This record gives sequence, C-alpha cells and structure tokens, in this order.
Amino acid sequence: QVQLVESGGGLVQAGGSLRLSCAASGSIFFINAMAWYRQAPGKLREMVALITNGGITNYGDPVKGRFTISRDNAKNTVLLQMNSLKPEDTAVYYCNAAGVRYQDVGSSKFVDGLWGHGTQVTVSS
Repeated sequence: QVQLVESGGGLVQAGGSLRLSCAASGSIFFINAMAWYRQAPGKLREMVALITNGGITNYGDPVKGRFTISRDNAKNTVLLQMNSLKPEDTAVYYCNAAGVRYQDVGSSKFVDGLWGHGTQVTVSS
C-alpha cells in the first residue's frame, strides 16, 4: 500500500510563512506528478501548485509569486513553501500524487491518484 502523509500546517499571522511537507510511503517505483490542493469552508477544492516528475511546475493564480513547490524524487516527498500568507489562504491543504506505480505483494501496481488526509493552515489577520 502507498500512503501520503502531510505535515507542517498550523496558525500563522498574515504576512508570515509556513512550509508544508508530504511524504509518500511504500515501495514506490515512480510518481508522475505531485501537487497541493486546498479547500476552504464552503468552497470547492482548488489546485494550489503542481510539480511533475521532471520538475515542471504550475501554480494557481492566487498563490503565484508567493508559494513555491519542490520535490525530491528519490525520497518521494513534495514541499510547499508558503510566504506572504493572507487570511484567504486559510484552508485544509491536501497532498496529491498522480500516476503512482508501486510494488505490492510481489507485483507492480498502478494507481491514478492518491490523496493525503489534509493539514489545516490558518492565517490570522
């Protein structure tokens, strides 16, 4: 089995910074893309940032210039550095892994997408 575990959320004042981390556990051969999504109360889940296995990144418009996504393919981890945080960044942040090939009980398996359980980020004004 493969799981995603997020860490690094918390409470911060507006203008501050936080760094989120997500680690994929299991016997993983390859992860195509890793991303961060967020969901605020009463709103749809939205993509925050995405990074491909080759390092190509894409950001949601609200976070461009403030957030930076990075990953370590060898460790199957993805980081989200969040600077200049605003109250509207308050949400539960979810890690996502797309296109995951892993070993399970002696065979190679593939899963389209995995989600972590989420970590709360609260930005006070």
